[in-house]
Amino acid sequence: MGDGERAVNRVTDFSTGISMSRIVNSSLVERWMHLWEAVGACGDPRPCYEGLVQAYSESHRRYHDFHPIADCLEVFDAARHLTDQPDAVEMAIWFHDAVYDPRTQDNEQRSAVLARSRLLDAGVGRDIADTVSRLVLATQSHASTEAGAAVWIDVDLSILGQPESRFEEYERQIREEYAWVPATIFAAKRAEILRRFLARERIYSTNFFQQKLERRARENIQGSLRRLRPTIA
Repeated sequence: MGDGERAVNRVTDFSTGISMSRIVNSSLVERWMHLWEAVGACGDPRPCYEGLVQAYSESHRRYHDFHPIADCLEVFDAARHLTDQPDAVEMAIWFHDAVYDPRTQDNEQRSAVLARSRLLDAGVGRDIADTVSRLVLATQSHASTEAGAAVWIDVDLSILGQPESRFEEYERQIREEYAWVPATIFAAKRAEILRRFLARERIYSTNFFQQKLERRARENIQGSLRRLRPTIA
């Protein structure tokens, strides 16, 4: 049984929670090398991988580090059959938070530019590089008509539908990344973001994710809003 099959087995019913047994680094390297070849990249894949590891290891990251990448890859393995662009989606997973500074508003744009640049430099076709770039940009609004984007956005939002304890840990990690923001301002801005998700007819675009995670995600968000309310007031 290969790493990909094991990942599918771990998260086929991921409404019970993302497996906390992370894909080990050696498996991530192996996976990256396979993806590098699959998208038609040339040359040594290790420098780009090492650059991503360095980016995701920045000291200010509390949630947006390498762990969500491993988690998203696991979740995607259970859903890759939903897209006809699995390699582009997987590459977007690797790059989507490559640039992350909570004090700026252009992280998605810069991550998309970086992804496109790295892929073109490695000889990847322009169509694939452009698709990956657009998929990375889709995480800015978590709404896109781009082919493959619906699956990818649902994967990225799967954290919202995790068990309450994991969701609350995620919320704490986000707060730590914005520790420099006064509590009242953070609570108001965070509540605004969460209410936008609740206002959607569906948080998850695909039936696959909607059936597994929608109810739990709404309960988690409502719980977070209750906790934020006293600070806002």
